Amino acid sequence: MEFSSVTQTAFLCACVLSFAFTATSVYQAVKSKLHIAFIIAAIVQTGWLAILASAGKVGTLSVNTLLVAEAAHYISWIFALTFATLRYTQSSLPRVYTVFIWGVSIATFSASAFALTSNFDPVIIAGVVIWQGILLSVVGLLSVEQLYRNVSDYRLIKLICLNLAIIFIFDAYLFAQHLVLGHPDADLWQARAAVSIATSVFMAIGVMTLNQPRMQSAKLTFSRPVVFYSTSLTLAGALLTILAIGGYYVRLYGGDWGTVIYTVLMVCGLGSLLFVFASKHARENLNVLINKHLFTHKYDYRSEWLRLIDQLSQPTSIAETHARAIIVLADLFKCSGGALWLKRGKVMVPTRQVNIHIADVSETFEPNTSPFCATLEQEEWVFCLRSNDKGITLHNEHLPYWIDLIDDIWLVLPLLNENILIGFVVLTSPKSESVLNWEDLDLIKTVGRQVASYIVRHEQSELLTEARQFDAFNKLSAFVMHDLKNLIAQQSLVVSNAEKHKDNPAFVEDVINTINNSVTRMNNLLRKLQHSEPEQAKTLAIKDALVDAIKRCQKYKPAPTLMSIDPNWRIKADPDSLNMVFTHIIQNAQDATSSDGYVDISASQEDQLVRICIEDNGEGMDEDFIQNRLFKPFETTKTGKGMGIGVFQAREYIQSLGGNIVVESTLGEGTTFIITLPIL
Repeated sequence: MEFSSVTQTAFLCACVLSFAFTATSVYQAVKSKLHIAFIIAAIVQTGWLAILASAGKVGTLSVNTLLVAEAAHYISWIFALTFATLRYTQSSLPRVYTVFIWGVSIATFSASAFALTSNFDPVIIAGVVIWQGILLSVVGLLSVEQLYRNVSDYRLIKLICLNLAIIFIFDAYLFAQHLVLGHPDADLWQARAAVSIATSVFMAIGVMTLNQPRMQSAKLTFSRPVVFYSTSLTLAGALLTILAIGGYYVRLYGGDWGTVIYTVLMVCGLGSLLFVFASKHARENLNVLINKHLFTHKYDYRSEWLRLIDQLSQPTSIAETHARAIIVLADLFKCSGGALWLKRGKVMVPTRQVNIHIADVSETFEPNTSPFCATLEQEEWVFCLRSNDKGITLHNEHLPYWIDLIDDIWLVLPLLNENILIGFVVLTSPKSESVLNWEDLDLIKTVGRQVASYIVRHEQSELLTEARQFDAFNKLSAFVMHDLKNLIAQQSLVVSNAEKHKDNPAFVEDVINTINNSVTRMNNLLRKLQHSEPEQAKTLAIKDALVDAIKRCQKYKPAPTLMSIDPNWRIKADPDSLNMVFTHIIQNAQDATSSDGYVDISASQEDQLVRICIEDNGEGMDEDFIQNRLFKPFETTKTGKGMGIGVFQAREYIQSLGGNIVVESTLGEGTTFIITLPIL
């Protein structure tokens, strides 16, 4: 059967692309560290495709030559796979398997060479070609399986194995069809050329992109975007539709257009290879794309994430927070130590070092506006000082001069929180040499952002604690000032009446009592501030406490009036604090009421509670003020006269005794304070 011009064109295109694959393998031989047997096999494959492209007829163009060419093609790849298995895998091949592979290969090639020099019937030779193709395809698949299953950290070998598996599977199908039909199928031979075109392009791209063995998993898998994204399914469907339409068109209108199609495929394949070969950026992007979507990842991200969260969620003091941040990042690459710089004002300053020596810490601050910090923030750049990859060391000229003051420095990574640079971490060299790739950089940046959030959260917590301490101090100061204001008011009243009544013995006695009371209250105030003694709770009669408070307020108008009250009602409380509550509420009622009004005090018992009512007919308060402002500190209706903490302080104390204060008021009509206390 004669090959059509389309089939010859297809094999010619496959030959050209196989030559491109061979040339790429030779050029990248040092970087890719491919075994020389692979390069020899690629050369033999190119020669084999050239022979098929020159074949006008199967049976007229020396079938003996075709037999030898087919044998050389298979055996060269089988030898390459066997040598690669011995070189790249940890386990040696079984002796029986090795003897079988070599025996079959040598015997087959010897028989083919013998047939080349003999005058056997071409029909018999054609049958031998078919049986040889089936046998060597199966042996080739066995060799591919051994290498693919045992290689663990060389992704280029995995890709080559996949392409060779496609070739051997198709050839096994091709020759099995020949065996069943009894004659070659021209369409399958044309498809064989298409398979060679595709595999040559993919293997060439693999050599250019995955050109170095790395200590990372070479297990083939598919990422979720490849498997699930509708884009992939749409593209696949579109491609199949185009191929179907093209095949139908070629069958309908003859074979001339098939030559054009295969020529276009060759040109596109060569153009793609030249573009990838000439553009380093394209090779790097293609490398990342292949590694991301065709191979398992270097890290178990579930385990890494759980370990990170566990480390960062442990309780710690602010002093240990920075050390933990360094340790978390150092553990990623088993680094021995590191140092942390954080933003303080307009500079980055070193805040913590772990197992690292810095010659002069005083010189290692860095302005926020320096090119180094700008690169860290704007590009989220990871500086690696010992990488041979020019892409990773692209911005190393921005490193500050003081980097040389740090011993054994390896990596500088940014800490970004909401895209704002809050600091950076310097890591020392790992215990085992590590080559950074896209996966390492992605993990470093992600963990850096998490650590930055962790540091910011702890620093904000510390600031909040300080703010609360200042708030407590300010509240305490306000309470002290409130009590002092009342004491000063007492002393001012004495001073204002001294000139008029200083010769009156009764006035002098009252002055002594007032001063004595002020001194007692001031001593109690100091005792509480110093926390030198706990509050002295005593059992006292409620009537006595109310009478004492009324006496203190008797000088102001309207004078408070005490209704009948049971003298046996008793409560356990601090006399001064309880007196302060009653006095403050009574004075507020007097301030809100005109001199001709009233302030009435009454009490009643409900079960084990006593209900004390302090009622006035003064200005009153609206509902909004009572609900939202009355019991809040620093809220007052006495503009310029009060601090607004007396009622707040009163309710806090009453509630500490197990009681409560409720207010009923109508604007313009008056107010009633209802104090509820448990009685003994």
